[in-house]
Amino acid sequence: MSVLYKYTVIAPVSLSIALFITSCSESKVSQCQQLIRVVNAGTSLIDKNKGTQVITTIQLSKDLEFVTKSIRELNLTDLKLKEFQSGFVKIFQNLSQAIAKAGKALGATKTAEASASGREKSQKARAEIDSVLTTATTVGKQSDTLVNKMNKYCSQPE
Repeated sequence: MSVLYKYTVIAPVSLSIALFITSCSESKVSQCQQLIRVVNAGTSLIDKNKGTQVITTIQLSKDLEFVTKSIRELNLTDLKLKEFQSGFVKIFQNLSQAIAKAGKALGATKTAEASASGREKSQKARAEIDSVLTTATTVGKQSDTLVNKMNKYCSQPE
């Protein structure tokens, strides 16, 4: 078998294998869509369930934990999208924790007795809720910035 014959057989086979592998891997667009879909699900949960009730707030916190887990488990290969993924994991994790704190504080205000210690307990809970609102505002701004960066990246051609 001549050397030229080997290369004429090996080159097309190698090219075919390379094309097959890249066609099987997910494109940047499909990976963007996966990440966007999960982030949008989490954002819509927040918009829909802005908790004023203790049970609703606690459930929202649990739902956001699930969204965090879903984002973390996405199997993204694009390095830039992995950065966005990591950022959204932190954002939803922080929101979940903050909302859980708010739920506990709301519960404390509802069970506070009409006494000096009850008023103190209620004031502490309100301060905690204010702190959570500040945290949520900050995290919301971080999320907006990350969404804008991701949208810009995802809209660029591959």
